[in-house]
Amino acid sequence: MTPVVPRRVIVAAFLVASLSASGALYFHIGETEKKCFIEEIPDETMVIGKYRTQLWDKQTGSFLPATPGLGMHVEIKDPDTKVILSRQYGSDGRFTFTSHTPGEHQICLHSNSTKMALFAGGKLYREERFRMTSESTNQRVLWWSIAQTLILIVTGIWQMRHLKSFFEAKKLV
Repeated sequence: MTPVVPRRVIVAAFLVASLSASGALYFHIGETEKKCFIEEIPDETMVIGKYRTQLWDKQTGSFLPATPGLGMHVEIKDPDTKVILSRQYGSDGRFTFTSHTPGEHQICLHSNSTKMALFAGGKLYREERFRMTSESTNQRVLWWSIAQTLILIVTGIWQMRHLKSFFEAKKLV
């Protein structure tokens, strides 16, 4: 004898299964790269993201185990471009958020790797070097203008004395 399942239960089970549909993305991201996704998310929906950060070793052609200090920065904006979540996470983990407004949500991920820190450090070094060069140039321009002014004053005084002695020699003064 086969059990008879009421039709309402089957439809309800199908609706629950279809409402809990999920999707997955698998992608690689460079150390200095920022990856953003735009997802249409209904109202009051919990979104769970799982990630793992690993460095690629070119010599061995494989991923290295999780490195301390390597992590992921996650930023999520709602359809009104208000930041829902902006947080730094570890090298392996998950993030969750609940949408409170329906529409296109922007999910951005980027690494906080040491190369990023070195890149930022290099940028700061270049800015510091440029500032020092600018200050040095400014100081040299200032001294050059002071030297020019002194040369003009000395030349003017010499010309006045020379002309005075010339006119005194000619007995015009």
